[in-house]
Amino acid sequence: MKTVPKKIVRAATAVAVLLGLAHTPLQAQAPAASATDTKAPMKLIVGFPPGGPLDTLARAVAEQLRTTMGETVLVENRPGASTRISIDLAKRAPADGKTVLLASSAPFIIFPMTYKRLDYDVERDFVPVAHLVDVPTVVSTGASSPYQNIGQYVAWVRAHPDRGGVGLTSLGGLLHFSILAMSKTIGVPLNPVSYKGGAPLATDLVGGHVPIGTDALASQLELHRAGRVRILGVSGTSRNRALPDVPTLKEAGIDGFDHANAWYGAYVPAGTPPAVVQRLERALIAAVSQPHVQAQLVRVGLEPTGLDGATAAKVLRAERTFWRPIVAASGFKSEE
Repeated sequence: MKTVPKKIVRAATAVAVLLGLAHTPLQAQAPAASATDTKAPMKLIVGFPPGGPLDTLARAVAEQLRTTMGETVLVENRPGASTRISIDLAKRAPADGKTVLLASSAPFIIFPMTYKRLDYDVERDFVPVAHLVDVPTVVSTGASSPYQNIGQYVAWVRAHPDRGGVGLTSLGGLLHFSILAMSKTIGVPLNPVSYKGGAPLATDLVGGHVPIGTDALASQLELHRAGRVRILGVSGTSRNRALPDVPTLKEAGIDGFDHANAWYGAYVPAGTPPAVVQRLERALIAAVSQPHVQAQLVRVGLEPTGLDGATAAKVLRAERTFWRPIVAASGFKSEE
């Protein structure tokens, strides 16, 4: 048998190696990830622990989105720093529609007026997608208190001006400034007393340790139904369908709570493509329009709205205009 010259062997080996290298990327490398991973789950970011009204809304909406959008939808609870942790997380997320912030209106209305420094800009960093529910608020007292309605409370606190403490769950929010406006209306100094959540506030109301408190209806409704607290009035300009016999504070002659209702909306990071925003907007509005979802939300004291993103942005601007002079006159600044 003929011996193949060494030069030819070396040349053939080099060609084989080159051919092998040329084909390796096609066989061994995974395809590059696309800018938007369509298989990645959608996340609804909530700045409160599980179990509260916003968490209830998020889980009801997530269940609907799984069906209508055909995607995996997760609820991610990121409480802390008055919901600013969740806001920062959402702000830094890719603008691909896979991360949706569900938040109260206060961080987008009041916080820019009261915090000395925020890590987000309400106009620059987020796009409002939908106004989902109104969050009615109430003024309550313990069931054993001597006043049966807001008028009797006003008479009582005028006779006891040194007992004008009013419990609430955070300073610097809508209810804080509503209390200051109420104080001015009735001519009695009312002192906001901050609690670390609705549960400790409710405990002190039931125990008679604070004369009145103000919080979301969702945090007080079951206690009222059980006869442990007495709701004296509701915020806003019309009676709440869950409490048709309870007057609005405006009806009772108390100014300051007309604009005290918060609301929960959906937001995505700025730069999210308009077509993606519109798709989310339609899906979210459809979710809170489902009769069984509405029944679930009303049962916990929320009022479904289902308004588009343009309307949500308009409401935010109008509320900022309303509250700005009131907040400025108070001189309040958050120390957080």
